[in-house]
Amino acid sequence: MTVPAAQMDNIKAEAITIEERSPFQVVMMRFVKHRLAMVAMAVMILIFIVTILAPYITTFKVDELNVNDYFVPFGTVDEATGRVHYLGTDNIGRDYFSRLLYAGRISLSVALLSVLISETIGILVGAVSGFYGGWIDSVLMRFVEFMLTIPTLPLLLIISSMLLRNENLIPIPESVLKVVGDIMLLGPKDARNAVLIVIVLAGFGWLSSAQLMRGTVLSLREQTFVEASRSLGATDVWIIFKHMIPNAMAPIIVDASLGLAGFVVAEAALAFLGFGIQDPIPTWGNMLSATQTYMFDKPWLPLVPGLPIFICSLCFNYIGDGLRDALDPRLKL
Repeated sequence: MTVPAAQMDNIKAEAITIEERSPFQVVMMRFVKHRLAMVAMAVMILIFIVTILAPYITTFKVDELNVNDYFVPFGTVDEATGRVHYLGTDNIGRDYFSRLLYAGRISLSVALLSVLISETIGILVGAVSGFYGGWIDSVLMRFVEFMLTIPTLPLLLIISSMLLRNENLIPIPESVLKVVGDIMLLGPKDARNAVLIVIVLAGFGWLSSAQLMRGTVLSLREQTFVEASRSLGATDVWIIFKHMIPNAMAPIIVDASLGLAGFVVAEAALAFLGFGIQDPIPTWGNMLSATQTYMFDKPWLPLVPGLPIFICSLCFNYIGDGLRDALDPRLKL
């Protein structure tokens, strides 16, 4: 079957146009065509901006309460100050809207830090395992497989409880606590709890990325560019960081975006069960936990903190799906 000349010319013109673009431009063009991913990206950018600007947007302090104004409806105006409770108040009169924004800043910061740390560990472990192979690969991958067989949630609860109740078990530098406290607007004690939750989540989150990196590196280490680097005298460290890791980042980027959804839910689950940052400091998880007593009489209360968790999880999954399609070289532009 012959291809018409006009169609062949169009194919050649499209191929030339694609070749003229950088890999980043090609990926962005593919990603933009994924409508759900673009909508999800816009929603997450809006959520990040709103949570970052929480101190300037909210009219109530996060711990400001009025026991006489508990469970007021949406849009109620405070008679004394004229300020509006856009989402009502909780059981002790604290403004839900203010607490929701501050909680989002904390929950999303924990998720982002957990992803950065876990992906970094997974990249290094997977790259070393796949590049060297042999007994190094066997030891590292058997450990990863063993960790994956353990039920995650019970182990998270046990380790979180141990770390949070023993302050001296893991010493955390004051500089780290200060940076985390400034990002999440927390005091030293609550910043320490946030750091410990990040450590716990990242400690279990790197396993899948290590497997992904190992598999990609295994397919790359026999390529001609690796042999060329060796013949030019490049060291193993140089080859791993200069060639292996950059060429294996596509699945890791997708895994990181999908992992954000899991970390948002995991942090909320730990806070819901009484671990991590607790009331009066708000997170989406402990706000959801506080509604348990009243949810049958006021069924809309769990929706206030529960809806952001659902939206963020859904958006991160759509973004990951869009990145997977955009980074797949087998798909057409």
